[in-house]
Amino acid sequence: MNLIKKLGSLEKITLRFVVFSLLFFGLSSLEGMMMRTELCNIKLIEPEHYFAVLNAHPIVGVFGYSFMLVMGAFYFLVPTLMNKKLFSEKLAHLNLWLMVGGVMIVWLSSFLFRYAALYTNYWPLPILRSTPVSLLSYGIGMFTIMSSVLIFCFNLYATILKKAPGQTKPTTAYIISGLGLDGLINLFRRLVGKGKRKDLPDVPLPLTAIFKGSVDTVLDALVLGLVSLVLIIYAVSGFAGKMFSHKIIDPLIYKNVYWWGLDLIADGLVLIYVVGTWYLLTMLITKRSIFGENVVRAAMFIELVVSWSVWSHHLLSDQPQPLFLRFFSGELITSLEIITTGIAIFCSLATLWLARPLKMTVPLKFMLGGITGFAIGAVAGIMQANVDTNRILHNTQWVVGFHAHTMILVGLSMTLFAALYAVFPMVTKLELKSNRLVSLHFWCNFIGGIGMSMAMGYAGLAGMLRRNLYFGETKYLPYMYVAMLFGLVIVVGYAAMMINIIRSIGVKTLISLFVRIPALEKEV
Repeated sequence: MNLIKKLGSLEKITLRFVVFSLLFFGLSSLEGMMMRTELCNIKLIEPEHYFAVLNAHPIVGVFGYSFMLVMGAFYFLVPTLMNKKLFSEKLAHLNLWLMVGGVMIVWLSSFLFRYAALYTNYWPLPILRSTPVSLLSYGIGMFTIMSSVLIFCFNLYATILKKAPGQTKPTTAYIISGLGLDGLINLFRRLVGKGKRKDLPDVPLPLTAIFKGSVDTVLDALVLGLVSLVLIIYAVSGFAGKMFSHKIIDPLIYKNVYWWGLDLIADGLVLIYVVGTWYLLTMLITKRSIFGENVVRAAMFIELVVSWSVWSHHLLSDQPQPLFLRFFSGELITSLEIITTGIAIFCSLATLWLARPLKMTVPLKFMLGGITGFAIGAVAGIMQANVDTNRILHNTQWVVGFHAHTMILVGLSMTLFAALYAVFPMVTKLELKSNRLVSLHFWCNFIGGIGMSMAMGYAGLAGMLRRNLYFGETKYLPYMYVAMLFGLVIVVGYAAMMINIIRSIGVKTLISLFVRIPALEKEV
């Protein structure tokens, strides 16, 4: 019997998300290489198009690629780990198509209409530097994406919290455990000598991460959705003949609200989702519980609270920003993230160490690569979280190189690929055709990601600004040539992964996930 007839509805949903995620990764890589050529003084696109691509690139990469891969994996893992049915497959499909449509609308707003206010959308840049049509298309695209994110979170929470047959414990008990408060309770009871609390439900640790990470996801979607609605209102007023005054909105308040929501992606949900993925992979690989489980549950809850309080490290170089916020939010509270992330790394590695001997499987190799990327990127981030150092580094290639791209291309992506390679045989009941292509993908993404990020970082140390073009300037070209070379290495790794997956599943099967092929359905 052919694969498409073996797949259940849940498996098909997962694969559809994965297909679009990997396609968006390719589109994001193409955009990145387009910008690389411009920074190498290879004039393939005009400057206006460059800055438009600079705006679309993180949206395609973060929401189109990473969010959709996370969504696909969680739609399979949450019902599987909870031994429940997904709350609504119809909502999952709506989630899929809204996300795809929203990302494509945002991409078209830049590709066709040259919307170029950058992903920060600092007020009043979006309305002063954009045509009404570009502003409207971008706003609609982002609002659609955030609507999709909210549907995803609702579907997950409804799945986790709906009562299974024979379930007697109240829903509030599952919420307490889902938030990891049981870890804090257990630690406190041991501290005061009352033993371990046993009356809370056993919500699996990876689901605790999903549960808590989705809290930040909801908050992020609400803030960015509200901002998108504001942009839509201003665009409509522009079509009506006179755009509303930008003075209605205070720029400093706007910056703080916007970054509070935007920062939840990087310093909230990504960290929690990623460490949850490490725990899941570690448990699958070792077949044992995570070392210090109560500690990591408590640490994830602390990370959740910390993620609401660290946004100001993005505004350390903004002089109007109150010094109180820059010091406590930007420096002091931000430093706690290195502790919570360190606990996650230590407990994951300790669990692996205690389970020796272990075989170096594909998921384990990619997970270790992801941990390495996070270790490098997190240290760079903490270095930036200092008022004085930030004045030098903030507006340079260091930030997007050493910190952002190391975290995303190596830390986040290697972790997501580890989950992909772990879930692939669980979903398809197939093994990948070529281990050599898997190894090629690993080394190209790992070496290419670190190499490109370091080249960008060193260019920043040499004084190269981000969000800027240097016409006729040759000082930074050596760094950009090296970044271009390592960028091409990443593309080779991506091609190896795609070839391997397509060969393993088959082109017809992939197409039949979206379009009925009667001849394929008749195959046995």
